[in-house]
Amino acid sequence: MAETPLVGIVMGSKSDLPVMEECATQLEALGVPYELVVASAHRQPEKVREWASSAAGRGMRVIVAAAGKAAHLGGVVAASTPLPVITVPMKTADLGGLDSLLSMVQMPTGVPVACVAINGAKNAAILATQILGSGMPEYRTKIETMKQEMAEG
Repeated sequence: MAETPLVGIVMGSKSDLPVMEECATQLEALGVPYELVVASAHRQPEKVREWASSAAGRGMRVIVAAAGKAAHLGGVVAASTPLPVITVPMKTADLGGLDSLLSMVQMPTGVPVACVAINGAKNAAILATQILGSGMPEYRTKIETMKQEMAEG
């Protein structure tokens, strides 16, 4: 039987998958079970709301949302769940991802999201694991080990 996903990864388009695979790979390296879904806040708003609003009840503890351009996905997800949401602004051809970044960090009061760097999928996975580690010692230990290995070079 597969482990219950603790982290949900949602992206607005299949074109985001090459970047977000880095998030999945980092979570796997840290031993964190996750679920990955493609759902657009603009083209599939009901799917996004249903997925996000049911995430906590399905055992998830953190959500990572990646989107480009107008990048409303993270905000829609955050409005639909009590879980912490980490956003990953995707690099775009027209504005280099600055459009994505600015739309994510300008959430209204009451709908906060954490935001990593443009295409910062690995950092999103690490931050998600750190959030898990605040209440689950096994994940705190994984982060401590990772940081020690980084320090040793």
